[in-house]
Amino acid sequence: MIAASDTSPISNLALIGRLDLLCDQFDRVCIPDAVRTELDRIPNSAAKAAIEQATQTGWLRPRPVGNARLAAILANDLDLGEAEAIVLAVEIKADLLLIDEKEGRALARQAGLAVTGVLGILLRAKATGKVSSVKAEIEALRNRAGFFIASALEEEILRCAKE
Repeated sequence: MIAASDTSPISNLALIGRLDLLCDQFDRVCIPDAVRTELDRIPNSAAKAAIEQATQTGWLRPRPVGNARLAAILANDLDLGEAEAIVLAVEIKADLLLIDEKEGRALARQAGLAVTGVLGILLRAKATGKVSSVKAEIEALRNRAGFFIASALEEEILRCAKE
């Protein structure tokens, strides 16, 4: 399975030491240049090293978007990384777009893309036995990555995880 990704799912999983979950779930994850630039700015050295290792092993693949003009137009309403990730997902016919931000997800769905975010990755990992507790991973995201999750969404995710 091939995915395109925005910055948030990769950076958040790297910050909690769980980038392996993406490697387990996808044959490759492609990222546009804007996402690569954002990932290069992560101040956490361990997270940065994990991302670099993923790039060197080849399952995390930087790739420029072909339609930079469309990405620029989308960037009027979205962050440039989100805009480029959406364009890249369409261009490579990705099975899934990894994106957390509400506005970006909505626009991606309008473009006919299947989307999930870091919480969906955790649910998939729980279903395959790669994660024993989604709740513990959410706590790690909150405490180590500064990840915000609304109470109602957290309750729904934990219900889906049967926790």
